[in-house]
Amino acid sequence: MNDLPNVEQSYGVELVRKAIHLCSLSIPIVYSFISQSTALAILVPLTLVVGLADLARLFHPPVGHFYHEYFGWLLRAHERDGERRRLNGATYVLLSATLCVVIFPKLIVITAFSILIISDTLAALVGRKFGRHQFLRKSLEGTAAFLLSALVVVLITPKVEYLFIEYLIGGFGALSGAVVEAISIAVDDNLSIPLSIGAVMWLLYLFLAPGIQITALDKLL
Repeated sequence: MNDLPNVEQSYGVELVRKAIHLCSLSIPIVYSFISQSTALAILVPLTLVVGLADLARLFHPPVGHFYHEYFGWLLRAHERDGERRRLNGATYVLLSATLCVVIFPKLIVITAFSILIISDTLAALVGRKFGRHQFLRKSLEGTAAFLLSALVVVLITPKVEYLFIEYLIGGFGALSGAVVEAISIAVDDNLSIPLSIGAVMWLLYLFLAPGIQITALDKLL
C-alpha cells in the first residue's frame, strides 16, 4: 500500500508494520518445500483462528477494547473505523495465502505471494518517504518501487523450464500487481494483489506457453 505522504501515522509505525508484514514471506518460502495438502493443513486452521479473533475484535466490545488498547497503534485508520468494520491486514494475508494455494499452481503462488510481501512493503515505505507525484490513487515513486522490486522477484523465483517466455509472463504479472496496488480498489490489496498476479500469470501460461507444464513443481512433493 503506497501512499502520498500524510500525517495519519508516523513513518516509524509504518516501519514496524512492514517489518511484521515481511514475516509473511515465510509463507511462500515454506510452501516451496511442502505439498499443497500440508500447506492447507497449516493455513486453514491458522486463518480461521486469526479471522475469528479479528471478528471478535469487531463485534465483541471487550475484545475490541483490549485489542485497540494494546495493538491499536498498528492498525490503519480504516481498520480502526468502528462503523466500517474492516478486517485487519493479517487476516487478509492469511485468507489470501489460503485462496492462492487452493486456486493456483505452486510456482505461481510462490511468485505472486512473494511480490505481495516484498513489493507492497517497498511501495509503502518509498511512497510515504519519497512520494511526490500522483499516479492513479497512489504515488508514482511508490508504484515504481513496487514494479522494480516485483521484477527482481520474478527473476529469482522458480520457473518450470527457465525459458524467456516464463520471465515475460512473470513480468506481466508484476505489472498487473503494480497497477492493482496503485488503483487502490475497495478490496484489501493483500487479497487483490496476489489474486490478480496469479490470474494474469496463469492465463498467460495457458495462452502463450501451453506446452509448459505449469504444475510440474506441484508434483515434486
